[in-house]
Amino acid sequence: MKKLAIASALLSALAMSGTANAYQAEVGGSYTYTDWDDFDGTHNFGVDGTYYFNPVQTRNVPLNEAAFLDRASNVKAQVNYGNNNDVKNTEYAVGAEYFVPNSDFYLSGDVGRNERKVDNTNIDLKVTTYAAEVGYLPAPGLLIAAGVKGYDAKHGDDGADPTIRAKYVTTLGNGKDINLEAGAAFGDLDEYRVRGDYYLDKTLSVGADYYNNGLTDHDEFGLSAKKFLNQQVSLEGRVGFGNDDNTYGVRAAYRF
Repeated sequence: MKKLAIASALLSALAMSGTANAYQAEVGGSYTYTDWDDFDGTHNFGVDGTYYFNPVQTRNVPLNEAAFLDRASNVKAQVNYGNNNDVKNTEYAVGAEYFVPNSDFYLSGDVGRNERKVDNTNIDLKVTTYAAEVGYLPAPGLLIAAGVKGYDAKHGDDGADPTIRAKYVTTLGNGKDINLEAGAAFGDLDEYRVRGDYYLDKTLSVGADYYNNGLTDHDEFGLSAKKFLNQQVSLEGRVGFGNDDNTYGVRAAYRF
């Protein structure tokens, strides 16, 4: 009887793992090769993680948008590091999103740091950024948020500028899903970005994005694709074409 009970428990666990449509955390690892116009290329490695306060239900939605559509509050962190060919390039950040229960309001905040140094040149960029937002979801899949983003750059440049952002996930008439995003920071920061993703099915998407930052003098256009091999494992890639570099990145992630 004891063996039968153990076997039954194992079979039940396997069945649940095969049909589970919820997760509460995601961890990822990434690699990016940056081909600089003026100096040798660099290899960057990154790790990231997100923890959701409650299990995220995937239901019949694009897996990549499940957390947003489920209004899943979370905390997250990421680190990207490269130090080779006389170029040091580091980025790290922590943040949180909070969807206020029993309402359509949203709060978010994050702190980040970008450091880039090239030996034997005058390139020594260090910028700390921090941001806070208040948002509202007037319709399913639509978020509109406004806030402030501050920055503190090396050599005393600092400030805080107003921001606005929108994200919209919806299903088209042909049954396919799309994600549209746009955001901007006004004033001295002079930053804006747009992004679009088209879901060929609930597990596969292709996308394009554009980013411009006047403070760091960076301008980039990107193409990307992401595929979920199953409910837990995803692979994605992106190619970026910048004003002073090109980037080639891949990322693998696991949900549990």
